[in-house]
Amino acid sequence: MTTGTVLILGGSGRIGRHATRAFDAAGWTVRGFDRARDDLLTAATGADVIVMGAHPPSYDLWADQLLPLHASVIAAAEATGATVIVPGNVYAFGPDAPAPWGPASPQTARNPLGLLRIEMERMYRRSQARTVFLYCGDFIDDTPSGGWFDRFVTPRIDRGILSWPGDPEAMHAWAYLPDVARIMVALAGQRAALDRFEPVPVPGFTLSGRQMGQEIARTLGRDVRVGRMGWWWLHLLRPVMPVLSGVFEMRYLWSLPHRLDTSGMDRLLPGFRPTPVQAALAAALAHKGASPVTQPLRPGERLA
Repeated sequence: MTTGTVLILGGSGRIGRHATRAFDAAGWTVRGFDRARDDLLTAATGADVIVMGAHPPSYDLWADQLLPLHASVIAAAEATGATVIVPGNVYAFGPDAPAPWGPASPQTARNPLGLLRIEMERMYRRSQARTVFLYCGDFIDDTPSGGWFDRFVTPRIDRGILSWPGDPEAMHAWAYLPDVARIMVALAGQRAALDRFEPVPVPGFTLSGRQMGQEIARTLGRDVRVGRMGWWWLHLLRPVMPVLSGVFEMRYLWSLPHRLDTSGMDRLLPGFRPTPVQAALAAALAHKGASPVTQPLRPGERLA
């Protein structure tokens, strides 16, 4: 596979940490970036790929920070010829877009976060920067990283309770971060054969709350009760926690059945095999004191 030099933005964050590990393991020269000290254009010069792992740390900062962050990356990529890999979410599709969601789906979101996400993608589409744009479900990480899975769905899993933020029968898209990083490496290696703007829905796990509870129960070897998450306590905190406005704004995704159309990924990387769901959940739950019976896998490792 083709390698080169990759500049990873947000290297200490959830995306950047996995990207750094995966590109390094694949033999790439990995550059980090310190926003307080480094100049982006200088750092990008000579890089073949830029992984856009930097992101506003909370929803309440999106309006001020999201588009300027991406504009600066686009400018650096256009100036240097580097290919940008953007791990995006599904917020652009909105509640009216028919599933499965993919590059041809209408982007019908009308809420503030969804509109920002739509404009962010449009910026890359309109630019001259070579871009690989990933559509990812909610992240599942192998360490605590503050996502929905950690903070809202599994905080009581050590007591056998899974808290689902919406309709437990609605299908929901998930993306396991070590797999996302492997996909970025694989697509970076064939960047010369890709379209200038290449949108790629990421294969992951599409599970309802009920199914997630069943998979976790198998992983832990114990009963798991699936209940609805109580939103009342978050309502009480909204006046003092601006970030919660965005949490409520995206609440609809937990009762809206959705899945991703991964046919494009199947075409580009036909040999890719996602980590089995129980192995991913074992890694994600290992730090919660829930004693998984399935041992966590290292990134890229396979079950026998």
